[in-house]
Amino acid sequence: MESNPPHLLRKIDLAILGAGPHALTLVTHLLQKRQKIRSKIAVFDPNGKWMSQWEQQFAALEIPHLRSPAVHHPDPNPFGLRKFAESRSNEFFPPYDLPGTRLFNDFCEDVIRRWDLENIVIGEKITRIQPLNNPFGSNFRLWLDSGESILARRVVLATGSSQLQIPDWISQVEKNYPEDKLCHSKSVDLRKLHLAGEKVLIIGGGLTSGHLAVGAMSRGAFVQISMRRQLQEKIFDADAGWLGPKYLKGFFAESDFEKRFEMIKQARNGGSMTPAMVTQLRRQAHNGKLRIQENTQVVEARWIDNQWLVKFSDGEQKQFHRIWLSTGTRFDVNSEPLLKEILQAYPIPVINGLPVLDDNLRWRGCSLFIMGGLAALQIGPTARNLSGARMASDKMLKAIIKSNVVQNQPKIA
Repeated sequence: MESNPPHLLRKIDLAILGAGPHALTLVTHLLQKRQKIRSKIAVFDPNGKWMSQWEQQFAALEIPHLRSPAVHHPDPNPFGLRKFAESRSNEFFPPYDLPGTRLFNDFCEDVIRRWDLENIVIGEKITRIQPLNNPFGSNFRLWLDSGESILARRVVLATGSSQLQIPDWISQVEKNYPEDKLCHSKSVDLRKLHLAGEKVLIIGGGLTSGHLAVGAMSRGAFVQISMRRQLQEKIFDADAGWLGPKYLKGFFAESDFEKRFEMIKQARNGGSMTPAMVTQLRRQAHNGKLRIQENTQVVEARWIDNQWLVKFSDGEQKQFHRIWLSTGTRFDVNSEPLLKEILQAYPIPVINGLPVLDDNLRWRGCSLFIMGGLAALQIGPTARNLSGARMASDKMLKAIIKSNVVQNQPKIA
């Protein structure tokens, strides 16, 4: 299927913003239920292709395998990846047969080919979602980077929509340093770095810190990982019970969204590393290539003579050549520029940054749907994960296919 160039697409039925694993999961699930919907969908992503940002992040951090087991992926058949990998069983990693990065990427390419989705992504960035008061037709005007606009009847936001978490002390740092010497982990590309003889400070206790440390040490750097609490060791970022009724039954039965938020927070409990990563890091610490500093925060950092002088909360001062902030992301609907006008036109309750959507993940009052971390109050702690993409797709299918479905208003406790 050839997609129209954006300037010819004046009006579309379903616009999906983002072309990552969540969007891909939604499209395959929609097509499984209703093939005819294909001609009504347009996917927008500045990269112009599926899974581009996902692949770039995994490659930049040299992540060898996923943290999710093989049943979590964008194809509607949960065993699709297993079948695809029949002759590649050596590309699964213990303890739960976690798919290798190359295997997963190859499978996603196979999914895109099988569902004939190669040409459905339009390489344009949507900069503004303008709600229109038009009960009989297009509900939104989508503005492109190029200044053109497109009318859309329904919109799905599947861009990830997270904000970088930056520690407070950063605001006090003088901007007199080269930008690659202090940056967020999202900007680090290990493949481009020569670190022999350097000392690197990584801040944060999540799995990304581990990948960065392994990559830096393999390039000859000494690494210090500093975290504000103790190192958390977990196989998954939320307990496997959150993937099914074991915990979700109680979560969905809870009508107080503040309490739901607390359940999500406790389930994820900040960053954690897998047992395999912790073992690897402790071995390197034993060999003197790494220091793991727990229960400590940076108080101040100053760039002096091409090095950072860093002061820690325990009074220690040390020098480093570069600092990487592996401090994660947070979800805040109030900070998402694309939702600014939606919030104004259709105000809905927001709990600690998370919107209270209806049961179909629809923004109440209009035909905008949200996937990913921003939908956590309706999906649970794994909303941002691959398993969350499938759960979100299941919730949205009915409403998207029967777009006149009666809006299910949640009760606000």
